[in-house]
Amino acid sequence: MPFPHKDLLGIGQLSKEDILTILDATDSFKEISTRPIKKVPTLRGRTIVNLFFEPSTRTRTSFEIAGKRLSADVINISGSTSSVTKGESLLDTAYNLEAMNPDILVVRHSASGVPHMLASKVDCSVINAGDGAHEHPTQALLDLATIRQHKGEFDGLKVVIVGDITHSRVARSNILAMKTLGMAVTVVGPPTLIPVEMESLGVRVSYNLQEAIRDADVIMMLRIQEERHNQTTFPSIREYSVLFGLTAEKLKRAKEDVIILHPGPVNRGVEISPDVIEGDHSLILNQVNNGVAVRMTLMYLLLGGSDENPN
Repeated sequence: MPFPHKDLLGIGQLSKEDILTILDATDSFKEISTRPIKKVPTLRGRTIVNLFFEPSTRTRTSFEIAGKRLSADVINISGSTSSVTKGESLLDTAYNLEAMNPDILVVRHSASGVPHMLASKVDCSVINAGDGAHEHPTQALLDLATIRQHKGEFDGLKVVIVGDITHSRVARSNILAMKTLGMAVTVVGPPTLIPVEMESLGVRVSYNLQEAIRDADVIMMLRIQEERHNQTTFPSIREYSVLFGLTAEKLKRAKEDVIILHPGPVNRGVEISPDVIEGDHSLILNQVNNGVAVRMTLMYLLLGGSDENPN
């Protein structure tokens, strides 16, 4: 059955069936990256433009590799090398790119809603690669793929998301997806980094990391996004790390089969200690690996593929 969406702008637009369709197809695309020749002709002749107005290592590289493994032509444009620096509006940049007939625009921007605005103005598909503190839907989907590979099912899993919830588009997308799939979500952090409306999303709020992780199946650690802070939100990094940093000692209170996720970039020794990053519970590099397969899947589905026999 064709995927019923032109764009991927946020998790909120996806039903439970949509999410499971993406994850089922991801299992097939993941195998391609294990082959000696990591390329299939699925999107030969298609053009994908990565339009990134914020710095990115993992996400932009992951989208580029995903497109190339599907044999698409992939063009990378950063904010500093675009005509926006010469005064051209973002919308005019998009119109000019569309005049060259791309099939997908992958957009990252510091302002919430930019991918949505562009999607309403252009005919090609748009994928939101992160917009301000709003959403990062492909990160949530690769997190779900990682969880399912290690836990099997979603329903009833207990997830704890720790850190700068207020400024995290990853937390917002994951909460929407996890609630849709029947998981119980607890957010943990300083009161200044947890939005007051958080409980209205159906999540539990805790300010005690050690208490919250005791019966968790999944712990997701988040970076403090100081670049988005316009005021001091806690007394010091050291105090934050003592109260909310995940260490091997604190992890002893968690379940033996708990898994640990982090969307990156990681600040070692701040939100998570090096021995936890490299420990047996950590799936951080598995997330990066799954990111390529998830983005291959989305490109394929948005351009008209079905979830049946994608290869």
